[in-house]
Amino acid sequence: QVQLVESGGGLVQAGGSLRLSCAASGRTFSTYGIGWFRQAPGKEREFVVSINWNGGSTYYGDSVKGRFTISRDNAKNTVYLQMNSLKSEDTAVYYCATTSVQYWGQGTQVTVSS
Repeated sequence: QVQLVESGGGLVQAGGSLRLSCAASGRTFSTYGIGWFRQAPGKEREFVVSINWNGGSTYYGDSVKGRFTISRDNAKNTVYLQMNSLKSEDTAVYYCATTSVQYWGQGTQVTVSS
């Protein structure tokens, strides 16, 4: 079993940056692919980006390509999401999850003011 905890959300101006972290418990974390998803008010949950178990493969949603970067440190049981050039439409609750979507974190709020 894996428990995921997101952190790093907050309020930022448009054009600014934030780095989210997804910290995991469990000795098998390094065997899981991890994804970031987001959900804006009144909208469905949206895929953002994913990374495979060793960081060798990543996949980005079209809306964040070139602005967001995912990485992981298996020694620290943590996945990171560096978000640059933030836009108001990036405002959402951001969740990390295993790519099997079996395990989810509780989410962290990101608000981008224009």
